[in-house]
Amino acid sequence: MEFRPLGRSALKVSPLCFGGNVFGWTADERTSFSLLDAWLDAGFNFVDTADVYSRWAPGHAGGESEAVIGRWLKQGGRRDKVVIATKVGMDMGEGRTGLKPERIRTAVEESLRRLHVDCIDLYQAHRDDEATPLEATLEAFARLIEQGKVRAIGASNFTAARLAQALQASARQGLPRYESLQPLYNLYDREDFEAGLQALCEREQVGVINYYALAAGFLTGKYRSQDDAAKSPRGGGTVKKYLNERGLRILAALDAAAAETGATQGQVAIAWLMTRPAVASPIASATSLAQLKELVQAAQLRLPADLVRKLDEASAPALA
Repeated sequence: MEFRPLGRSALKVSPLCFGGNVFGWTADERTSFSLLDAWLDAGFNFVDTADVYSRWAPGHAGGESEAVIGRWLKQGGRRDKVVIATKVGMDMGEGRTGLKPERIRTAVEESLRRLHVDCIDLYQAHRDDEATPLEATLEAFARLIEQGKVRAIGASNFTAARLAQALQASARQGLPRYESLQPLYNLYDREDFEAGLQALCEREQVGVINYYALAAGFLTGKYRSQDDAAKSPRGGGTVKKYLNERGLRILAALDAAAAETGATQGQVAIAWLMTRPAVASPIASATSLAQLKELVQAAQLRLPADLVRKLDEASAPALA
């Protein structure tokens, strides 16, 4: 397994990251433990979660994913083999939201407790908080690093302008900088990232750990009509936006690439991401060992240059 540096930090991560939003939600605890064991056994080391996962589910309050990971770590003795990334900043209810220093100080203690760890490897600002000065947030993160509670910090869902401002603030004030960015990016959702964030991340050596690598399942090829979308809870909303001329053109290119390589459409979509400039470790989820095996094989797939070019052309936003 080739581990990649995450930004300029000391963290080394596998070329694919397991998205932990499913833990304690669509994957029960027993299944989650099996998935985590299999992920590490396959040679991967990177797992991403957030304090807010899975507050959206009925009866959940947030923290469910972290708690499952924590119980797995506690019984498994594998802490030194996994890079744990989590996030702070989304609405946890009762006014617990944003990136004010006091919120960060409280939230990190809650995450450490749920995860059963002394230190979080990568602590990320889940979304920008324009009501809080960037310097105040970065200073709060700096204290956590000084205290040994966090190793490195990252940003999620930041615009290019705001990420650039944050990096400048870190350099100007001598504060820790965001070593990673977690944006929406996949074969369909290209424009926002490539318009400004990609060049910035390349220039500043910020590692990209993009989410929605499979566009809510659309890039697996299982949604090809409105009828297909209607059969799935996800298809009823998110997937429908992909069912257009450009989306179908992307699926056709994935079909052709899958036929040529012997891989699945989803594996090709992930392998394409792994060729992109600045991308360190795309995030993808699985709720079964069979799905996890697909992810493992995707990370091993090397696309020929001509296939990458054809996928680039079919998915180019300018063609939409």
